[in-house]
Amino acid sequence: MDSKKMRIELEKRLSRPDRIFSFDREKDQLRIENKQTGKGITVSLPGIIAKWQLQKEKAIDEVVYYVEEGLQAMDHDVQLSGKEKSIFPVIRSTSFPTEAEEGVPFLYDDHTAETRIYYALDLGKTYRLIDENLLKKEQWDADKVREIALFNVRTLPVAMKEDHVAGNTFYFLNTNDGYDASRILNKSFLKDMEKKITGRMTVAVPHQDVLIIGDIQNDAGFDVLAQMTMSFFASGYVPITALSFFYENEELEPIFILGKNRKKP
Repeated sequence: MDSKKMRIELEKRLSRPDRIFSFDREKDQLRIENKQTGKGITVSLPGIIAKWQLQKEKAIDEVVYYVEEGLQAMDHDVQLSGKEKSIFPVIRSTSFPTEAEEGVPFLYDDHTAETRIYYALDLGKTYRLIDENLLKKEQWDADKVREIALFNVRTLPVAMKEDHVAGNTFYFLNTNDGYDASRILNKSFLKDMEKKITGRMTVAVPHQDVLIIGDIQNDAGFDVLAQMTMSFFASGYVPITALSFFYENEELEPIFILGKNRKKP
């Protein structure tokens, strides 16, 4: 499917009397906007097409679902007070926008060279990223949001599935609650996992809905890790980074796989 066909398909499935569509040919992006409020969501067509080649209709179904839920969330007046248990941190790539399309800055913090921490109010089927306007409206300061969000992420379950490949052990967390990657911010969880590791500990968050911890015992483990993270990165609806990280002394250091059995921290 090419860009034009994908755009036509999305417009057909997302069409409503109160919506308008605009297409940026240079960036190959489609924007779906509410006529009355001017609020909307912009999707990048090349990424959707790449997923469609692997997943066919499922890729389009996912985009339609998230756009519908996102637009509905924008139509509701949200508040933080009384919803403290629904505030969570979310991990995103450093290429993720730092402000809403209306130019209002999001609340975010630097995490690694590859990732940032944003903060979200969970609305059930979707979420609302917390921005400066929402903080001002609620008269909350940023540190209060950070403290609540980091506390809440520590309450999330961390049951891991285990797999063994070429003498290496890989642990997977994939609950699909929207915050699997966010568990990388649970310091006590990482420390507990570190106690189980006998080789080099690696951590990867290729997309929003998976966290991978590796117990790397040999060079083949790094090759498996690189292939694994790239596969997850390519298939995730909200990709974050195809790079993995060494975890040591509570620090995350990116791993660059240069070639077969060659690695450079």
